[in-house]
Amino acid sequence: MTIARISTITVSALALLFTACGGGGGGGGAGSGGGSFGPNLIGGDLNYQPGVFNSAGSYKNFCQTPRTGTNDQSGSNVNEKFWLRSWSNETYLWYNELPDIDPNNSQTPLQYFDELRTTATTASGNPKDRFHFTYDTEEYQQLVNSGASAGYGARFRLISGAPPRQVVVAYVEAGSPAAAAGLKRGAEIIEIDGTAVVDGDPGALNAGLFPDGEGESHTFVFQNVGATTTESVTIVSDIVAAKPVHTTDLKTLSNGRTIGYMLFNTFGTAIAEEALADAINTFSAQSIDQLVLDLRYNGGGFLDISAQLGYMIAGPNRTNGRVYETLVFNDKNPTTNPVTGNPITPTPFHSTGQGFSLSEGILLPDLDLDTVYILSSASTCSASESLINSLLGIDVNVVMIGTTSCGKPYGFYGTDNCGTTYFTIQFRGENDKGFGDYADGFSPFEGAATTGEPVNGCIVGDDFSKELGDSTEAMLAAALTHMETGACPTNVSAKPQSFVRYEKPLTFEQGNLLADPRIENRLILENSRILTER
Repeated sequence: MTIARISTITVSALALLFTACGGGGGGGGAGSGGGSFGPNLIGGDLNYQPGVFNSAGSYKNFCQTPRTGTNDQSGSNVNEKFWLRSWSNETYLWYNELPDIDPNNSQTPLQYFDELRTTATTASGNPKDRFHFTYDTEEYQQLVNSGASAGYGARFRLISGAPPRQVVVAYVEAGSPAAAAGLKRGAEIIEIDGTAVVDGDPGALNAGLFPDGEGESHTFVFQNVGATTTESVTIVSDIVAAKPVHTTDLKTLSNGRTIGYMLFNTFGTAIAEEALADAINTFSAQSIDQLVLDLRYNGGGFLDISAQLGYMIAGPNRTNGRVYETLVFNDKNPTTNPVTGNPITPTPFHSTGQGFSLSEGILLPDLDLDTVYILSSASTCSASESLINSLLGIDVNVVMIGTTSCGKPYGFYGTDNCGTTYFTIQFRGENDKGFGDYADGFSPFEGAATTGEPVNGCIVGDDFSKELGDSTEAMLAAALTHMETGACPTNVSAKPQSFVRYEKPLTFEQGNLLADPRIENRLILENSRILTER
């Protein structure tokens, strides 16, 4: 089954990612009951002893359904669950907060994995681990290598998930099915396949918003901003490659200073490395005086690419010899990375290509800026927050315009076993000053109390009435005003809406648009800080 929309369709109460279903893992079948296997069988000891954990390596790649052309060997879903149990015990950041569940039970590996997470909360009451999920390995690799997935090329925002619901378009990819259908930023979705969005059956709405693959036809009734009538159009899903750098533009202030604007939507695809370098090269050639980096929809991705952008913003003098991020693993691994087996070494501000889509070692361009304006929302997550934290760590003046970011100082190595890539929190990132405690996000600070870690800036909501990059769009207008005056505007046209972060107990209430188990583990891939073993 195709996983759709990670890079192309997001809906949230400014935090939620809409995706379709998928995932690996087997069902019950042979070996699912207790006592069916003796000790020391191929694939590890399958006798459960509470508190006793064999090496995860002894269970890895022993699969109920081995894949051809891989290292998979014949096993059972019990082997797969024993691997999950030991792997989590070895690498999970809060391993000592996990329940110890007998793998010889009736659960599938995916059900079992879902329980291998802490139930602790942050100071604000949010779940500490909101980022525990899986992905079909083949489709995940396709996504990160190309940024392509099945969908319409429209990114949706869920303003209200339970009746009365409201869904609007955040942006549309050029040349996509959604663009051809006439959808534009701010358009409100009124009806899907004859079902009213406001109070209709959530299953029917999900089926339309999240097609299983390419070639599906669904009929949308929508109303664009400023229109007095609705339009009805049938949209056919396709494989859409999202542009990481969606938009770049130049603005001129009244004092003649040149401002670069960049809407950057994901660190999570290999092509983002080259796209960022090209954009920064263009800005450098234009000798911009300031940069507005629009990360309001950027949920994260590869830490190495984030570290490259940090260098390209701040330049060599500010970053030379400084730490971009140091990974802190669980207390079993104070000096050694438990995934790679290598000594823990800080990630620098990368000044060269890292081999994603640029040649390794090629020198990156830079802007040599001491200040950067970042447009943020609750979908500004993980590697995007790492950029904020790491620039603050070297005393770059970060000015946040928008709302509180999602709160994910954590990350993981996506790890394949038997056709499913598992993502479990394995580390926390700390900047050059040793700070990494922002589980409730970063908040623009105007002198009032904030939810997250305060950062200089202005509180402004997402303005769906204007195109992204329009100088009168509320967030960008506030950034330009702050550059001119040093203060936040007093007549902000779009105040923050009551958006919430992704939380399963709230998201999957009956009647909620997201109440679909096929979506459950796919909501947060975009909100990820991903490391590779390159």
